Amino acid sequence: MNPLQSLRDYEEYIYTLKQQFPSIQQSSLVVIRRGKRSAALTGTLVFKQGYRISLKERLSYDNEMARIEDYGYEFWHNNEKIAWYDAQPHPNDPDLVSSFPHHKHIPPDIKHHRIPAPHISFNEPNLQVLIQEVEKLIELANNPVKE
Repeated sequence: MNPLQSLRDYEEYIYTLKQQFPSIQQSSLVVIRRGKRSAALTGTLVFKQGYRISLKERLSYDNEMARIEDYGYEFWHNNEKIAWYDAQPHPNDPDLVSSFPHHKHIPPDIKHHRIPAPHISFNEPNLQVLIQEVEKLIELANNPVKE
């Protein structure tokens, strides 16, 4: 079931993330209703080994169906921003057409180096994808590739 079926379902999904994903050590996520048809999700998910995701979503809902209107997802390792996702359109970048407008900023030159983000959506929750990405980073840190 898509938790964006209603704002109430999405709130339940957000507030039970720690039970669904034991890798989350702490969550400060909060859904704030901003009127009859809008809400905001903001906060941070903290993981072991200094990883965290800071996020913001602007949500709209009509007839109880919710939709992500805009978002920003930042990945941090200790005090270093290691990547971020956003939906700021870059229509002149042919490399991003496949997932327009969704994309990820990565090193090197994190501000200008962008790659497509095909698993990010306005109509489905993105948090599971993001959490699984952090879990893979933690796994790699625990089991470095030996050359």
